[in-house]
Amino acid sequence: MILVYLENIQSSEKLLTGASKLASQLGKTFGVISTSINNTKSHKQEISILLNSLNINDFSIFIHENKLLDLFSVCEEVDASFLFLQLTEYRTKKIQQLLNACRDLRIPYIIFRDDFAELNTDQVIVPVTFLEEEIEKAQFVSAFGRFCGSEILLLPANDYGSKAATNTGKMTELFSKFEFKYFIQKAEKDSFKVEKEALKLAEKENAGLIIMSASRDYGLDDTLFGPKELHLIKKSTTPLLLVNPRGDLYALCD
Repeated sequence: MILVYLENIQSSEKLLTGASKLASQLGKTFGVISTSINNTKSHKQEISILLNSLNINDFSIFIHENKLLDLFSVCEEVDASFLFLQLTEYRTKKIQQLLNACRDLRIPYIIFRDDFAELNTDQVIVPVTFLEEEIEKAQFVSAFGRFCGSEILLLPANDYGSKAATNTGKMTELFSKFEFKYFIQKAEKDSFKVEKEALKLAEKENAGLIIMSASRDYGLDDTLFGPKELHLIKKSTTPLLLVNPRGDLYALCD
């Protein structure tokens, strides 16, 4: 299921339209989750009317009375494979609240700002850093290439070492098993700045999506000033698909 978390029905048309199209492309069911302390039946009916007006006819609606949703449990309960979260306020505190709620997710997610354009999957940009967890993005990137007909642009970091290039090679090894378009364009920036470069490139090329890894852990700087994904969400004009690194897959060796 492609699941959408709504905060404001009135400003959600672009989000719902794009997410439902993605569900169709990926062959997934489509669902909407929202919260309502009072009159949940009326709230559900309002969402249903909006979806029908957008010609979205096959859907499930889940209404929770608790505004502090456990997104991990909800996604597990409905077997979600992808999550959109509506962002109606662009304040740092609000973005960080949503990022905190997504920390335990094992599925990709997009925090979709109301001022974003409708999701367009024609071209997808994938910055690649030296971190080993970058490989986890490959399966989701390949899904866009295979089922959405997306043109994939890999942007390996311009590092002194070879790890970013190695990660790129492992990704293309997977991609070569399928028939879809992918290109490699070496970045001008290193692994610490390549994701910011991807934002500028996406705007220049009118790309529809950027796929990147979320922070594995929050260090002191992340706690004080916010993680990289928070600042990228605030600056980007393009939706960012975030993939949480699997901490259990990367244990330090003695």
